[in-house]
Amino acid sequence: SLVVLFGATAGAYGAKLGSDERELILLVWQVVDLPSKKVGTLHKSLVKADNLELSDQCREVTGLTPEGLGKAEPLDRVLQQFSQLVSSDLKVLGRSSYTLCSDGQLLIRQVLHPETSKKNFLLSDCFYSFYDLRKEFHTCYPSSAAVKDQTIKTMAEYLGLGTDETEEDFGVWQVKTMVAIIFSMLSESCNDIFTEPETVKCKYETGPCSKSETVDSETVIRARGLPWQSSDQDIARFFKGLNIAKGGVALCLNAQGRRNGEALVRFVNSEQRDLALERHKHHMGSRYIEVYKATGEEFLKIAGGTSNEVAQFLSKENQVIIRMRGLPFTATQEDVLGFLGPECPVTGGKEGLLFVKYPDGRPTGDAFVLFSCEEYAQNALKKHKEILGKRYIELFRSTAAEVQQVVLNRYMSTPLIPTLPTPIIPVIPPPYTIATGSVRDCVRLRGLPYTAGIDDILEFMGDATGDIKPHGVHMVLNQQGRPSGDAFIQMKSADKAFLVAQKCHKKMMKDRYVEVFQCSGEEMNFVLMGGTLNRSGLSPPPCKLPCLSPPAYAAFQTAAAVIPAEAALYQPQALLPATRTPQATAAAPPAVTYYPAQAAQLYMNYTAYYPSPPVSPTTVGYIAAPPGAVAAAATATHTPILPQPGALVRMQGLPYNTGMKEILSFFQGYQYAPDDYSGLIQLSDQARSVLQAPKEWVCL
Repeated sequence: SLVVLFGATAGAYGAKLGSDERELILLVWQVVDLPSKKVGTLHKSLVKADNLELSDQCREVTGLTPEGLGKAEPLDRVLQQFSQLVSSDLKVLGRSSYTLCSDGQLLIRQVLHPETSKKNFLLSDCFYSFYDLRKEFHTCYPSSAAVKDQTIKTMAEYLGLGTDETEEDFGVWQVKTMVAIIFSMLSESCNDIFTEPETVKCKYETGPCSKSETVDSETVIRARGLPWQSSDQDIARFFKGLNIAKGGVALCLNAQGRRNGEALVRFVNSEQRDLALERHKHHMGSRYIEVYKATGEEFLKIAGGTSNEVAQFLSKENQVIIRMRGLPFTATQEDVLGFLGPECPVTGGKEGLLFVKYPDGRPTGDAFVLFSCEEYAQNALKKHKEILGKRYIELFRSTAAEVQQVVLNRYMSTPLIPTLPTPIIPVIPPPYTIATGSVRDCVRLRGLPYTAGIDDILEFMGDATGDIKPHGVHMVLNQQGRPSGDAFIQMKSADKAFLVAQKCHKKMMKDRYVEVFQCSGEEMNFVLMGGTLNRSGLSPPPCKLPCLSPPAYAAFQTAAAVIPAEAALYQPQALLPATRTPQATAAAPPAVTYYPAQAAQLYMNYTAYYPSPPVSPTTVGYIAAPPGAVAAAATATHTPILPQPGALVRMQGLPYNTGMKEILSFFQGYQYAPDDYSGLIQLSDQARSVLQAPKEWVCL
């Protein structure tokens, strides 16, 4: 038996059904017994949505009103009634089993599965297998229109059936016509129809991927804007209803081995990929996710691997993978097993542990652990930031693709995913300061188009542009150097900031409306350093958290970091923010701040701030300059700052509780320059003694 099913949402209709995340508001169904060609009772049920606002198209097509829907039952109740009524109709017809039959893929894959997943209740097994009437029709009538161009009306017209939709209520005509189409197909004696139903995977399957595999570029998408802590299962849930290939979720990492908020997802065929693209800007929690086309080559670059060690580790399928970060370099397998304890048994004991090492064999402090079930993995995640030795350990959900990416590619000489900007040049603008304090003389722009530049912002501000302070526009970029959609603007007074916020709030820029909020210089600095500012209040950036910062590491201040001319040709990975303004001396070098050429012409500070993943120190990067400007910068004359090449060293991998005394003790026996770097990195008196460069240096 078939259960012919039709539905509608509060938003788009037809080919765009489900593309706008609107909720289901109507279900109509009827049981059809194929051998006897008998039908059951036709049922129509309204569904009460959480948001009763209906689109104009929905009102026009369905004739439904919010008032009528307000009296209906919610979706979970309607689905229970559906199961009960179908079972009752089957008994009358002397049948016990059935398969759904819908008009295309959208109702089941793009509406029912995503909505029930978001509302946290399970669909019955019958919704994981169904017949697509359009495909069955094209199989029976090969000369008809292509599957993607079929509709109930075009199929009925092809068969010469009546197509006057006004004779019946919306949904009722569609189901009756679908039943008539099915009976016409049965009369043609087509042997190949209703034999192979469409299936929906109920669970995402993990697994390794080899670089030798052939991946069709028509099956891969890139998801951007993911929460840092999202796992492969979270991404699979976002694409609920679509069939992801085994091991088809690959989380992207940056050159430092941290997740960058992107993932490549491989589907079983191009049809599923095309449906995934329709979920562009759908939400995962409170964040919207961008979905774009990608290539098979990109997927293999992230997910592919050939290491025997990794292959053996991942050979145990359907395991939950947890990543541990911050392990002491001396930690052994026994130490890790002891840390996890008996409540988190590791699959295979020591065989379920994989330590990540540098090419020379030194430990990186990372490890991957296998657990046989979700319960054990949850127990392990509860140990997040517990102490092992003298260090706290971070635990995150991980994926097979991340294991391969980290172990095989993270520590190559060439970064797997380039995330830092191209070379930068020094430009010496007039002196400026970033506002501090509690005076609310700044505004925050949120929701900017990603293609928006300074010119767009100035046009958006209109007449208020004249009230912007010099160098008062601050664009916020993400860790890959791409616009984050946020910007801060310093106004000449709090009154000007208030007027701008009132005038420009939710004003359109290109195809998006932009939110404009008044804020203070202190709040702006917190956000630029990686903190968050929302309705819940102000959350400090990671560098302000006591557990992550030594006492001398202060908040972001107004003074600009100064970089030597030689450094202008390289990409700085991180610069310490200034903690105080040094006393002026005759020998002090001139301050050199980095801007793009076009920003200098506009007298705007276009410094790029790169927020880091949770519990990571904030990285401050800079906007790239045109290649021609780099050559000009190389020939320019600047006051030399470094006494000799290689005199400044960077320490990486320090325990988080390391103090000044430990660092001084580590470098005991080496000679330090008295004051060479006070202009390069402005520090407190306590910190300056640590960062004096040695006159002589050896490799450690």
